[in-house]
Amino acid sequence: MVEDRCPICGLPKELCVCGEIKKEEQKITVRSERRKYRKEVTLIEGLNPGELDVKSLLKDMKSRLACGGTYKEKERTIILQGNHVKKVKQMLIRWGISPEKIELIG
Repeated sequence: MVEDRCPICGLPKELCVCGEIKKEEQKITVRSERRKYRKEVTLIEGLNPGELDVKSLLKDMKSRLACGGTYKEKERTIILQGNHVKKVKQMLIRWGISPEKIELIG
């Protein structure tokens, strides 16, 4: 009987913790910025799309915060309309990211 094993840690796929370890290694910056026409946006930088489902995270944030937003792949940045810095931190913690790895600016 052959089990599927993780190539990184060697544990069976059901017990693999590689995804959780990668989430804890990330350094995420959340900041507010004033853009054109005095509009505020919230920038979430430092997300790694290979380790976190960024599109699902963005969809969840947009629906819970009732705002628009987008994901810029080249910069690896989520941009949300409005100033939601404190709320975003709580949402990232709920998604399993350690609070020590989240830095708030502004």
